[in-house]
Amino acid sequence: MKVLAVLYNGFKAAIEEPRLLGTVENKLGMDKWLTARGHEFIVTSSKDGPNNDFEKNIAEVLITTPFHPGYLTRELMEKAKNLKICITAGVGSDHIDLNAAVDHKIQVLEVSGSNVTSVAEHAVMSMLLLVRNFVPAHEMIERGDWEVSNIARNAFDIEGKVIGTIGAGRIGYRIMQRLLPFNPKELLYYDYHEIPPEAESAVNCKRVGTVEELVSQCDIVTVNCPLHEGTRGMINDRLLSAFKPGAWLVNTARGAICDEYAVARALASGQLRGYAGDVWNVQPAPKDHPWRTMKNPLDGGNGMVPHYSGTTLDAQARYAAGTKSILENYLDGKPQAHQNVIVGTGKYETTSYGIH
Repeated sequence: MKVLAVLYNGFKAAIEEPRLLGTVENKLGMDKWLTARGHEFIVTSSKDGPNNDFEKNIAEVLITTPFHPGYLTRELMEKAKNLKICITAGVGSDHIDLNAAVDHKIQVLEVSGSNVTSVAEHAVMSMLLLVRNFVPAHEMIERGDWEVSNIARNAFDIEGKVIGTIGAGRIGYRIMQRLLPFNPKELLYYDYHEIPPEAESAVNCKRVGTVEELVSQCDIVTVNCPLHEGTRGMINDRLLSAFKPGAWLVNTARGAICDEYAVARALASGQLRGYAGDVWNVQPAPKDHPWRTMKNPLDGGNGMVPHYSGTTLDAQARYAAGTKSILENYLDGKPQAHQNVIVGTGKYETTSYGIH
């Protein structure tokens, strides 16, 4: 059969570093294996514009990645008559119209857990660089300047702060675990699933009833929920007005959970002291995206980077192996690990993308 993978270009870096498995050049490490089994394996980064390779080559098996998402719409599914299974090489399948996949009986799977450590570490790093005002400090050194007061005036400690996570699943919970040694004043979470009491006690966290209640109490808010109909655009002007003035916001979940212009306005006004993350509402992000250059009133507060938190070399090894395992199960007619199944044959198998 034909297998199509839409991955990102690694260019010279992928040639020099073969562990960049999630690139076009290194093909998830599956090229020889699939060829030996007699299958055609097409790997491309072309996913946008007219006559792109993605739309022209959709076949029975489609592999995509959150880091260079091929957006699979209902319209494309209706044209792709032979498409049976979509595998996300990583975690996060919101670039696929999941309701349409249910209707067309197309399975959607992802490599559950492959990114959790990597993203949790990145989220904590992002909190630190915002709270400690790291980016302007480093830029000052690069310029050849030295004015400690201009940095220290907006630098704080994490200790003693109230920190909250929107979403307390695998990543949100790991973030709270990693924050505990920093001695925060309080750890809060908002999630429609309650953490088991013993897990709550282990990190000394408390559940709040609404997202508004969470953000109004927190010095630092971290977003760790999937993107679906209920969370798209959730962090908008209205919700940002409920934040504590001068709070920091970290988003390593999905860019479209936040209204990009509302975030930029909140940062410019000082309602947010800082915003950091690696996820964008469109990827690759346009050169004029407001998050590239936005600043707070003290010319700092921007910790944005490309989408790479879940694609460290360690994470790539995990999601490449997981993608191969899912594909092998499919080719051999074996059952899939339940935690990897987002959409089964004609129905949702998880509540991670909203309660259905």
